[in-house]
Amino acid sequence: MVWYAVTSRVPLGTNVYERDWDVLVILDACRVDTLREVADEYDFIENVETMWSVGSQSDEWMANTFTEDYRSDIEKTHYVTGNGHVGQLFERHDLPPKNNTTPVDFSRWDLVDLSTFDAVDMVWKEHHDETYHVAIPRIMTDHAIQASREENPDRLMVHYMQPHLPYIGQAVREGRPPTALEQEGYEQLETGDAEREEVYDLYEETLRFVLDDIEELLENVDAETVAITADHGEAFGEFRAYGHPEGFPHPIVKKVPWVETTATDERSREPDLETTQNSQIDLEEHLRDLGYR
Repeated sequence: MVWYAVTSRVPLGTNVYERDWDVLVILDACRVDTLREVADEYDFIENVETMWSVGSQSDEWMANTFTEDYRSDIEKTHYVTGNGHVGQLFERHDLPPKNNTTPVDFSRWDLVDLSTFDAVDMVWKEHHDETYHVAIPRIMTDHAIQASREENPDRLMVHYMQPHLPYIGQAVREGRPPTALEQEGYEQLETGDAEREEVYDLYEETLRFVLDDIEELLENVDAETVAITADHGEAFGEFRAYGHPEGFPHPIVKKVPWVETTATDERSREPDLETTQNSQIDLEEHLRDLGYR
């Protein structure tokens, strides 16, 4: 694929390590316009700026973010992640493109080894919620609080899976399993089995769901600069695209939010990781639950 042949050498976008932050919160598949729509509901969001991401899918974003050029910064980073692509890239060395059908792959990635990080918490492996089929915000926040208090890393990166599929915000609030529409989201929109408004509303509610937990995170870590961004956006039919196709340069997917705030540990929450009833999961099942068929 020509896109990866070029961008694996010269990424198009801004690497998050080019920005100043002590804690970086990644909202997987968060659109700029949706975050702006709910911003006035959260005191910690004063201004939603934008930047161009280095990827339109998580694996592309990781492959262009965690590179040798930023080794010194990565060595200071404690990465708490609910996204299984980190296992795909760093443990299996399965690099983009995923849909490569050409006989020769001209991409040239410069990914660091997993051991380069100060620490990596693969929350998706051990805390896969059996009802909602994803690492939910609560367990991610607990891991982040624990990492901040016990390890006090120079840089803490927290990669939440929401508002990515499945769109579970409303289901969790109502205390029920997700419906087929909440599990499949834009996939039903693409096949004509759902209307854009009903799918988008579920997505927006899932964004609120994760932002509510981030509000608690900001009360339980100390950081002079907290940045909130996304690895990529989400398409709901724009340019005939749905979700976040790989190697897709359209702004609805490649342009992501950038919000800056601060955090003070008021110890209003104590992380509880020992009593969680979540199960372990293998990589293939995890990715299927996220919509990667």
